[in-house]
Amino acid sequence: MKKAVRIGITLGDVNGIGPEIALKAVHQRGWPRNVHFVLIGSPSVVARQARRLHLSTPPVCPLDLPTSALPAISIWDPAPRLTPTLKPGRVTAAASRAAEAWIHAAVAACLNRKLHGMVTAPICKEGLQAAGIRAPGHTEMLARLCGTKRFAMMLFGPGLRVILATRHVPLAKVAATLNTAALLETIELTGEALPWLGCRGARIGVCGLNPHAGDGGALGSEEKRVITPAIVAARRKGFRVAGPIPADVIFHQAINGQHDAVVAMYHDQGLGPLKMLAFECGVNITLGLPIVRTSPDHGTAFDIAGRGIANPSSMVEAVRWAVKLAQRKNPWRAR
Repeated sequence: MKKAVRIGITLGDVNGIGPEIALKAVHQRGWPRNVHFVLIGSPSVVARQARRLHLSTPPVCPLDLPTSALPAISIWDPAPRLTPTLKPGRVTAAASRAAEAWIHAAVAACLNRKLHGMVTAPICKEGLQAAGIRAPGHTEMLARLCGTKRFAMMLFGPGLRVILATRHVPLAKVAATLNTAALLETIELTGEALPWLGCRGARIGVCGLNPHAGDGGALGSEEKRVITPAIVAARRKGFRVAGPIPADVIFHQAINGQHDAVVAMYHDQGLGPLKMLAFECGVNITLGLPIVRTSPDHGTAFDIAGRGIANPSSMVEAVRWAVKLAQRKNPWRAR
């Protein structure tokens, strides 16, 4: 019999589509029998959503229940005092405070090996600010909770994997934010992650920042000053890296098999092409963590929250990958 795998799924901001897509995902047919899902959040929220979707409501179970007694789907509420009032489509500080508490609990459970991986439903950055929570998003929060200094955001879908050299940085500040050391670290994390994802060759393409990758310096100096030195240093460390390559070329090369992953210089440079290909099924994974963390590649979708029409495809893929990676050797976790 295969070893049991426990995957925690945080509900995210309950006023968005998180609870809906989480329930839809775990109720999909075909999950392996050795996989147990733990919905992390408010039982009342899950029950209300389950009724709306005409799905069975999972039982509430303590996380330390023996695997043999754990149902295929259960609910764990690590912060019952923070149960938020449901206000679909609205930004509230209470929902964000609860979402943060559930994330904290899930990370601790992964670090303590009570969970083998976690999937996070979307949270709201505006809500986090309203709650006084200083975190740009999941990625930075998870890295802090894990005590991780080296981390990166990778997003992928059919035919394309993208890693961001800068994340939630205003476009006007991207050039000043880029530096050789940080870019080299991102390339290294990419090279370390690709075998974990099943890419043994680990061929990495690196975008230029400027049009035509700077055109030899005529359209910007960042390629010569920042990007090329990082690529040269990565090659010296044994990584297979090409670039800098113009952004209007590199993604075509990647989807035609020339690169296993693309390092993009800023958020929309990388995610625009990815979402063109995988808007409904993209997956976000945090590289560098000693735990498995995936998420769907979309936001809270407040505009359709509470209507029961959210597409769970991206969440299903995020869960599927969490299950896969939880059964492989994590390159950043000491055994």
